[in-house]
Amino acid sequence: MGAENRETISAFYARVQGRVQGVGFRYSAVREAHRLRINGWVRNASNGDVEVWAEGIPENLASFFGWLQKGPQFSRIDSVDTVEKDCKGYYDFNVEY
Repeated sequence: MGAENRETISAFYARVQGRVQGVGFRYSAVREAHRLRINGWVRNASNGDVEVWAEGIPENLASFFGWLQKGPQFSRIDSVDTVEKDCKGYYDFNVEY
């Protein structure tokens, strides 16, 4: 993450509910995370939700959270539940399976 100081990095885990599988949500999340310089992962949950782990500077995390509340074009977001977490030190953002 370049010159950012380790203390300025925050993290959250999110569970996104709604029509979020089969609509390109994960790959759109990867594009948005890369644009915002967010590290972590996104994956489908077995119950139809999408799970997200995101790490970055607070301003970028806030923008990413805003994107999660809207999602890509064909998604429908019913809720996004988040929990602040300690950073694990991810250096990229990918789809996990």
